[in-house]
Amino acid sequence: MAINIVIGDLVDKNIEMAERKGIGHPDTICDYVTEQISIELSKYYLKEFGAIMHHNVDKALLIGGQSKPAYNGGKVIKPISLIIAGRATHQVRDKIIPVEEFAVETAKKWLRENIRHLDVSRDVQVISKIRPGSKDLVELFNRFGKGEIPLANDTSFGAGFYPTTFLQDTIIKIEELLNAQSTKNMFPFIGEDIKVMGVKDYSKNYFTIAIAMIDKYIADLNDYVSKIKQLKEFVLTTLLLTDTTIYINTADDYLHESIYLTVTGTSAESGDDGQVGRGNRINGLITPYYPMSLEATAGKNPVSHIGKIYNYFAMDLSRAIVKNNFADEALVFIVSQIGKPINEPQLMHFKLKNIRADKKQIEGLAKEKLSGLNKYWKRIIYV
Repeated sequence: MAINIVIGDLVDKNIEMAERKGIGHPDTICDYVTEQISIELSKYYLKEFGAIMHHNVDKALLIGGQSKPAYNGGKVIKPISLIIAGRATHQVRDKIIPVEEFAVETAKKWLRENIRHLDVSRDVQVISKIRPGSKDLVELFNRFGKGEIPLANDTSFGAGFYPTTFLQDTIIKIEELLNAQSTKNMFPFIGEDIKVMGVKDYSKNYFTIAIAMIDKYIADLNDYVSKIKQLKEFVLTTLLLTDTTIYINTADDYLHESIYLTVTGTSAESGDDGQVGRGNRINGLITPYYPMSLEATAGKNPVSHIGKIYNYFAMDLSRAIVKNNFADEALVFIVSQIGKPINEPQLMHFKLKNIRADKKQIEGLAKEKLSGLNKYWKRIIYV
């Protein structure tokens, strides 16, 4: 067995790996659903009370169902369970807010709009266990409603980098291409659960793609094999990829007719589970060769939870440093202390390549961006 082992320098950028979990992956579903609940709750609070109330709906567990895929169409025999948990403001003065119902309906709406072959009324159970927030965290949050600088409700850090690499950009392009509506019109057998792993070595790029194929569009094994070949050629030619090898559904065993068939287009239908925070970072990638926080940003409030805000901020600031021609590459790290103003981090650390600006210019840019953190929530909920 040939095993590719590379021993190189710490700063060697000829070797890289990165990953992206597509919109139908169980982990991504959990992230998107909880984030959408936070966004819709924030908009509701703003409309009803003129301010975003305290909430962190950042816990979700997807328990996979059971299905029987079959050529020309199978069926789901046990539904997916999606359990949402967290904290939110349930009452403001005399007004009761139906948070649980709100969360369930938002989750179902997102699923209906994004997993096109999933029968949400029959094949998914959504359970909400969102409780009121703890008194101390609610009090930290209340400064926002008074127009003051919010206080950080956690001790955590954010990390970001710019620019992205060719490998990272291509991973995103592959997933977005395969999940584009125009592609689905051409190849309706492509499900939404698409995962792309990219590997770069000294001579070539390799992309391993897992695609949940929808059974009702597949006539038999030969048809399946033909469609996999079609997709491989489609990706290579559409994205004009050279010095690239693409693998699709490498767990398939054609001899024993064990292939990646699904009824709904997501592996969540049959035993694959999901959880918030196990998937993509806010730049849409999992990047072990580049800095990233393991903080789950999805569902956290956009006002005072620096586990969310600082990750967005670090990404935006690293981009601004490069776009302003202060450096060719920027890595940004920022850490908070609970109870301190969000615009007064304990530490900001920059790692820059080919610095063109003096220290004061970079500090000035950082302080300018920090001064706007009290309004940063707009950048998050009004995407």
